[in-house]
Amino acid sequence: MIKLKLSPIADDRPVKVTLELPASLHRDLKTYAEILGRESGQPATEPVRLIVPMLERFIATDCGFAKARRIPDPDP
Repeated sequence: MIKLKLSPIADDRPVKVTLELPASLHRDLKTYAEILGRESGQPATEPVRLIVPMLERFIATDCGFAKARRIPDPDP
């Protein structure tokens, strides 16, 4: 079994976002959605639904960002 960084996408109310992606990134998102669906036994989700959980995961695991958040801004 492949270990992906994302878990299955929760079925919540969608929010409309307009975003322009390079074609290669869209293909990668589509492939990721297909693999995620196959690994979780669910149908592939729309690639756009991966963007928010991927960004949340990226931010949650970015040690530099976490450290910067803890340091108070000297110029409030």
